Amino acid sequence: MTKMSWIRSSKSAALVALLALSLAAVGTAGAISVSPGEVPNETQVGETVTTTVTVDDPFVDMNDQWTLQGSTELTNVSWTVTVLQQGEEVDQASYGEQSFEQALNASNGGDTVEIELTGDTPAVENYTYEPAETYTLYEFQTVQGSSTSDLNATAVHHYTNASQNARLAIDDAAAAINESGGDSGAENDLDQAISAYNSGNFGNAESIAADAQNQAEQAQQSAQRNQTILMGVGALVVVLVIGGGIYYWRANQNEPTKLQ
Repeated sequence: MTKMSWIRSSKSAALVALLALSLAAVGTAGAISVSPGEVPNETQVGETVTTTVTVDDPFVDMNDQWTLQGSTELTNVSWTVTVLQQGEEVDQASYGEQSFEQALNASNGGDTVEIELTGDTPAVENYTYEPAETYTLYEFQTVQGSSTSDLNATAVHHYTNASQNARLAIDDAAAAINESGGDSGAENDLDQAISAYNSGNFGNAESIAADAQNQAEQAQQSAQRNQTILMGVGALVVVLVIGGGIYYWRANQNEPTKLQ
């Protein structure tokens, strides 16, 4: 496998990783239906995020009593859990920690549970260009006795200004290398830029990525010039061959035959 086979847009990779995690984690316990709210593709460290998750038919194929568990890696967290019966509020509770537990009881009514979550995007503990850094926006589980089942989970990419600028520079360099058809020097620089990114040296990563992009673009321009020159030489050879053929034909036309 060549280096070029793994060079691709980190934003696309981030989106694919998020989708894969969401699909893998969106499980249901019995026939419970979970409707995630709006989830951003990425958020900046310190940015406030708010989303609402809806659990429909909480007691279908479940015991009349079970416990909803929720957790998040957001900071300064606020949960509001509202139980509704045909749109009318039956019960509401609020929690201020990163995790909560709420007992649900069918005898109290309730055909829908809405969980509103608000919190701040956490700091990045470990920078990785690929896969992109993510945090758990929320994770829900159902608990019945000693049995715990995953209900729904979602992760989101998070970044700082410095890390985002470095990532974009690496993305641009990778795209330039792909367009150039590959350049070993530029690829080596790209590897160094990614290594610097993973170490949190974003200034170096951005600078080295810019060098990689410039080198790839110069290699592409040089290849295009060489191709243009080769095409010009080829055209000149064709013209000379055709011209020589015409000259030879005309010269032979002017020669007297033996019968003359």
